[in-house]
Amino acid sequence: MGVELNRLVVLIRGGGEVASGVAHKLARAHLRVCLTETAEPLAVSRGVAFCEAIYDKEKEVEGIVARRVGSAADIHKLWREGRIPIIVDPGARMKSILKPQVVVDVIMAKKNLGTKSSDAPLVIGLGPGFKAGRDVHVVVETNNSERLGRVIVKGRAEKDTGIPVAIGGLTHERALHAAVAGLFQTDRDIGDLAGAGEAVATVAGQPVKAEIDGIIRALLRSGTMVEKGTKLGEIDPSGDREDCYTIRPRVRTIAGGVLEAILMRYNV
Repeated sequence: MGVELNRLVVLIRGGGEVASGVAHKLARAHLRVCLTETAEPLAVSRGVAFCEAIYDKEKEVEGIVARRVGSAADIHKLWREGRIPIIVDPGARMKSILKPQVVVDVIMAKKNLGTKSSDAPLVIGLGPGFKAGRDVHVVVETNNSERLGRVIVKGRAEKDTGIPVAIGGLTHERALHAAVAGLFQTDRDIGDLAGAGEAVATVAGQPVKAEIDGIIRALLRSGTMVEKGTKLGEIDPSGDREDCYTIRPRVRTIAGGVLEAILMRYNV
């Protein structure tokens, strides 16, 4: 549609695990990707989340580097260097400057926080909260079902089940959540081993204990204020530290759906 694929600009709202997996796949396909994030991202799968660059200036995931920028000029410079720019821009105002051909909402809020089909020629929403053909052009399924990664051109994604991906047959037991609101603190790190019943963090001084033995695959940054029920981390019973820094198959499938949707529109 008048745009060479390697010059296609894709603005991704979000910088967490799923958004990063999408950005990684699109960047490897040589699309010009820019991530927008909040000033204080709450990602737990920080080993594979480009939003870590908001805190650390730069983050590498499987050979692709994202770097925090402050202006449109910086964005174009990083594209020339083969890197992904990420900018603090929760309202995605950068779309009026970059004029992207594609906007992808990967905030994963389970509701639409303001994305509109008029934001770009192709607007893609991930997961529940969007209706294809109304507020976005396309929805990509994110639920852990047989429809994972499906490109939906009319209608909605499946409702969120709230059930984490099973590893070793375990789902809810793997997740760490805040029982109360308050300050999250930990001296543990992603990749550390944890035992069942062991306190790996505190919230408002109350211990957060692992329910199973395994490796800490995901963990919120220490010093973060959280609400009751906030996801704080994950324990992986497989005990493979490398998995903490590898994009999950589920995320790759979702990212494939996004790439498919883009090619359906522009590779004609």
